[in-house]
Amino acid sequence: MYSVILKKSADVFIKRKHPWIFSGAIEKVEENPLNGETIKILNSGKNPIGFGSYSPSSQIRVRFWSFNIEEEINSNFFRKRILVAAELRKKLIDESQTNAFRIINAESDGLPGLIVDRYADYLVCQFLSAGVEFNKGIIIEILSELLKPVGIYERSDVEVRTKEGLQPTQGLLKGNVPNELSEVRENGLKFLVDIKNGHKTGFYLDQRDNRKMLSEFSKKKSVLNCFSYTGGFSVYALASGSEKVTQVEASASAIDLSMKNFKLNNLDSSLVENINGDVFEVFRKFRDERKTFDLIILDPPKFTESASQIQKASRGYKDINLLAFKLLNAGGILFTFSCSGHVSPELFQKIVADAALDSLREVKILKLLTQSSDHPIATNFPEGLYLKGLICSVH
Repeated sequence: MYSVILKKSADVFIKRKHPWIFSGAIEKVEENPLNGETIKILNSGKNPIGFGSYSPSSQIRVRFWSFNIEEEINSNFFRKRILVAAELRKKLIDESQTNAFRIINAESDGLPGLIVDRYADYLVCQFLSAGVEFNKGIIIEILSELLKPVGIYERSDVEVRTKEGLQPTQGLLKGNVPNELSEVRENGLKFLVDIKNGHKTGFYLDQRDNRKMLSEFSKKKSVLNCFSYTGGFSVYALASGSEKVTQVEASASAIDLSMKNFKLNNLDSSLVENINGDVFEVFRKFRDERKTFDLIILDPPKFTESASQIQKASRGYKDINLLAFKLLNAGGILFTFSCSGHVSPELFQKIVADAALDSLREVKILKLLTQSSDHPIATNFPEGLYLKGLICSVH
C-alpha cells in the first residue's frame, strides 16, 4: 500500500481527528497512488495514524477513511459504515410519515464525499470525492443489498467533482429508472420530486424540520415565500391555515411543480399567487407599492462558493433581509436562511442584525435553526454545519 508522510505542522490537526489533509501538510508521497486509491497515512515521525483516499488534483489531498491503523478499508468497512448510518436514520425518522430523507451525509457519517438520499423506493447518490468514486462499485452493491431500493440513481452532476479530477455525471446506477416525477411523503404531506433534474438530489431535504416549524407560525397569516422552488414551505403554510401565499421564484417549471404539490395535498390553489421573477427586483417593487406581509421566508441559493466571495455575499444577504424587514407588518415573522458554508452562523446573525438596524425596525430572534437531524454534523468536522436560519419577530 502507498503511503503519505505528513509535516510536523499537521500534528495539531491530526489530534483533532479532522478528516481532511491539505496538500501543504504533506511532506512526502511515496510512489504514485491512483486518484482515489486508499493509502496509509504516517505522521512526521513516520508512525502510521490511519488510512485515507488520495486525490492528487485536489487541495484536499487526502480524506481519512479511518484513524484505526488496524482497520482494513474493504467491502466490510463500507458495509459497516453504511449500516451504522442507516440505523441512525431509523431512530430519527418516522417512515410512516416521512419517506424522503438523507441516509449518508458524507464526512459526518465517516464516508467523505458520499451523499445518499432516499426518495420513497429510490436512492439518489452523489459521489463527490475521488475516494468514493474509486470505490463506487462496492458502495452501490452494498446500498442495494442493505437498503433494497427499486433503483439507485446518480446525481453527481456538480462542478465540485472537477476539483477531484472527476467529471460531472448523472444516470442510473442500478435497478429501474425513476419516473419523471416521484411522489414522497414528508411529515404527512405529499410532494412530487424530480429526481433526475431537480436541485441537489431533487428536493431540499435539509429544510424538513424547518418547514414543520413554519406550521406553528403561519395560521391565518399572509405569507411571502421567496426562492420558493417547488413550494415546500408554501405547502406547509397553506396546510396549516395561511390566508394567502405569494411565491417568488425564477424558474417557471418549479412554479408549475409547486402547483401540482398544492393539488396533491388537496389545498386551495386559488389562495396562491405566483410571481416568476428575481426576488431582489420583486422586493423593491413591493416596497415602492407599500405592499406588506405577515410572514416572509427567505431561503436563497448559495451567495458564495469560496471564502474570497464572503464580502459580496454578505452584502447580498444584508440587502435582501433589509428589504424583507421593510415588507413585514408589525408583529410579523421572518424565516431567513443561509446555506453558504463559508458564511458562519455568527456572521449570518451579524448580517441580519445590521439589516434590522438599517431598517429602523425592532427585531428579536426567536429561534436559531439549522439543517434537519438526518444531516448530522460530526464533532471533528465542523464544516458539516452549513445551513443557518433565524426566526425573527419584527415590530
